[in-house]
Parts: sequence; structure tokens; C-alpha cells
Amino acid sequence: MVISNKSEYALLALLELATCYPKGEALQIREIAALQDIPNRYLEQLLATLRRGGLIKSIRGAKGGYVLARDPQKITVFDAFSCMEGSDITVSSNEPTPNTVEGELIQEVWLEARQAANSVLEKYTLQDLCDRRATREQKELMYYI
Repeated sequence: MVISNKSEYALLALLELATCYPKGEALQIREIAALQDIPNRYLEQLLATLRRGGLIKSIRGAKGGYVLARDPQKITVFDAFSCMEGSDITVSSNEPTPNTVEGELIQEVWLEARQAANSVLEKYTLQDLCDRRATREQKELMYYI
């Protein structure tokens, strides 16, 4: 199973927006791009997809930019991936499986793996990821004498 760059970058952008959500601040494309080292042009396309998917909103004006469309506790990692990739994460193989009993068994295992992956992604919200990041940053700041 592979996570595409577009899904990873979209999730990184969503994390930045989730960080600003409690303050009600909007982030501009160039700010998100600089914080996460994402090319501006590529980020524009990703944010447009996230906006069409209902995960973010754009705000016009001098203090405009992008904000989350709803609370980070209500946006799952699965929501982000399904917005970018389609209805669910697919488990791809380069060659089609033959239409045999063995091929059907393999497809059943892949389906189960995909369902398990989706279940994990549905379990975590953007807020969960923000909390984990804050915990790790706090640990990195600690030093011992």
C-alpha cells in the first residue's frame, strides 16, 4: 500500500490549518507552502480539491486564505485521503489477478487489508494528529541535566 505525495501533502496542509483553527486564523497558500515545504503551484491544486471536497473553505480579502470547513475533531484522516484519492484507499497490484480460486482468495485478502487500512484511517482525526505532534515537539524541547 502506497500513500501518494498528493495525499501526504494535503494532509500536511490540513494539519497546518487545524493548528490555526482554534484561533480562527486563515492561512495563505504561501504560508502553508513555506511551513511544510510544498511547491506553491502544487499546493494550489491540492487546496482546490480539498475545498471542492468540503474539508476547507477559502476566505477572500486582505486577511484571507484558507480555513478548515469544520472542527478538526470531526475531520478524519480517511476524509482527507478519500477526498484526494477517491472513495477509499486502493491496494494496487501491477497485474490483474487471474480468475481462479487462488486469484479470488488473493483478492479477498487484499479487500480485507483495504478495509483494515480504512478502519485505521477513520479512527484518527486531524485533532489527534495535532495532539500527537504537540506531544512530540514537547519531548524534543525537553533536555536533561
